[in-house]
Amino acid sequence: IVKEIGQELSDFNCGLAHLFLQHTTASLTINENVDSDVRDDTETFLNRIVPEGTSAPWKHTLEGSDDMPGHIKSLMFGCTLTVPITNGKLNMVPWQGIWLCEHCDYPTGQKVVVTLNGI
Repeated sequence: IVKEIGQELSDFNCGLAHLFLQHTTASLTINENVDSDVRDDTETFLNRIVPEGTSAPWKHTLEGSDDMPGHIKSLMFGCTLTVPITNGKLNMVPWQGIWLCEHCDYPTGQKVVVTLNGI
């Protein structure tokens, strides 16, 4: 995210960055981003509480057996984030990262719309 908006971000001393993901089977969240075990454990957790496959109880299967679980996982995390901007940078601690979570086995390409507001 910072790679894409860094130039514009540097113009703000104080403000907010609003991120909106234009997709329904993916999500955005902020989490630990140093230890990859956190990502692995998060995926393990999500797959246990939202089962996939033909034995899962979902009715919506026209787009594949992972589609409805993707919708459910997406609504658990959401598709928006708001992050403070301070002195031209996202005001996050070093171990935090913005995750784009793809909840289907075959991603279709996601678009994140970023709006910057402030002074």
